[in-house]
Amino acid sequence: MMPPSPPTAAELGRWALALGFDLAAVAGVEPIEHGAALIRWLERGDHAGMDYMADQVEERLEPARVLEGARSVLCVALRYHPLEGEAEPTGDLWPKVARYARGRDYHNKMGKLLRKLARRIREEIPGCETRTYVDTGPVLERALAVRAGLGATGKNTCLLTRNGSYLFLGEIFLTAELSPTEPAPMAGGELVTDLCGRCTLCLEACPTDALPEPYRLDANRCIAYWTIEHRGAVPRELRPDIGEWVFGCDICQEVCPWNRRRTEPAAHEDLRLAKTRAGLDLVGLLLLGANEYSERFNGSAMQRARREGLQRNAATAMGNRRDERYVPALTSALEAEDGHESVRCHAAWALGRIGGRAAEAALEGALAASAAGQGEGDTLAAELRWALEEVRGRTAGDSAP
Repeated sequence: MMPPSPPTAAELGRWALALGFDLAAVAGVEPIEHGAALIRWLERGDHAGMDYMADQVEERLEPARVLEGARSVLCVALRYHPLEGEAEPTGDLWPKVARYARGRDYHNKMGKLLRKLARRIREEIPGCETRTYVDTGPVLERALAVRAGLGATGKNTCLLTRNGSYLFLGEIFLTAELSPTEPAPMAGGELVTDLCGRCTLCLEACPTDALPEPYRLDANRCIAYWTIEHRGAVPRELRPDIGEWVFGCDICQEVCPWNRRRTEPAAHEDLRLAKTRAGLDLVGLLLLGANEYSERFNGSAMQRARREGLQRNAATAMGNRRDERYVPALTSALEAEDGHESVRCHAAWALGRIGGRAAEAALEGALAASAAGQGEGDTLAAELRWALEEVRGRTAGDSAP
């Protein structure tokens, strides 16, 4: 009796889809074709403060190094764009959060599915070893997904398909050698490498010029980097362009024609905005206590920014809204002696942007009450002085004949 044939790449893809993934295909683990682009990106310093991107570069450029004996990689994707009939959160106080972080943490959701899929693969292919990744480790996920035929690289550097770019990516590295999936997922059996054509809407829409040229992202200018990855105060000159985003940014995806004309709805209810966060406004976010933070953001990707980061971002959004209703909350954050310095700095900045007598009094009181306010080099004192100059300059201008 002949032993059963090992599963094919197409079968692995069907198993992935049956588990709930929206796209799946197998690629080889040869060196990355455009690895030189990563080296140039790092040499320019486009990775900003994400020093981990410069670690294990060899593994990033040579996927076979990720798992000893790796012969192939199963690439999967999960859609997170709006569900059919899902309304965008509305309300004057609603904080702007990148769509991917509104529901369940994708690391947990995809990780669980990938581990389950990896177990089946090991059972069906005796002796096969596996290693799973979801936005972790030294893996160039988009490059592998493109190689597998899941999509093409967009000019905003996201993986782009004919059904948009709102996609989570994951991989299972295998020691089994499988023939790569035929590139049928894109169009007519031919691998599509360009879905952007002459369109440059994403480059034009970015308010911080974080996309200085097609296919290049400069994290030093990226709203998502500053609101998620960066620790401490955001440079003052960048704060106005961050607008009202408190976690991440979707602008370059929102303007993409492929996202506007998508034809296949998402079907993952747990990626909707979680009820525990649906009622959280900017004031609630700024004044979020440690216990409430743990309760509201348990199992959320927003934990990446940490509590003080979310509070800092809320203060920035308030300053950009320039609404006097925020003055009491900003004053409380400014006067909180146990508050993180970056939160207090941004609260001072926001009060300076909003202006008015109440804001001026809060700034004057904070500067007078702080012994550190006498030091010229003190960061908070510098913010307080800048904010007071802004308020007084505007008041003087308003009262001028």
